[in-house]
Amino acid sequence: MIPPDQHLVLVGLMGTGKSSVARILAERMGRNLCDTDAEIERQTSRTVREILLQEGEPAFRIIETGVLVAALAALEPAVIAAAGGVVLSEQNRAALADSKAKVVWLRAEPSTLVERVRCGMHRPSIEHDPEAGLRAMHEVRDPLYREVADMIITVDGRSVHEVAEAILR
Repeated sequence: MIPPDQHLVLVGLMGTGKSSVARILAERMGRNLCDTDAEIERQTSRTVREILLQEGEPAFRIIETGVLVAALAALEPAVIAAAGGVVLSEQNRAALADSKAKVVWLRAEPSTLVERVRCGMHRPSIEHDPEAGLRAMHEVRDPLYREVADMIITVDGRSVHEVAEAILR
């Protein structure tokens, strides 16, 4: 159960369905939706891919932190789909812990993620070898997602509606 006065934050690797599940949850819960990647693109008038290619990952991570902190500071509880790499920053992990938000890790096996993201490659870090890139991300980030998660939902073999239902139970 998600307390009515807490933000609900979805974390996980790209391809886990964070954005789609967040849209369903926001509608079902009657809450605002904040997709941090979409908000970054809105604020910068550039795609995440363009930012990564033009300015590099460190610059992107700074923007990402600002968007996350602002979303967590919003007074009205929202559903927040956090960018996949948000947990790489100790500052972001602390912000999640300090916010008292309910953090849900959408977890998937790399093989599931490869199938899901293969059609829509938009991250320079994985476009040449998606499977190796996703496996490397999985290895580095899984312990960090586990550190911040209040709830872990496995998404392998589940539709976004089934994942949303599992979170709401």
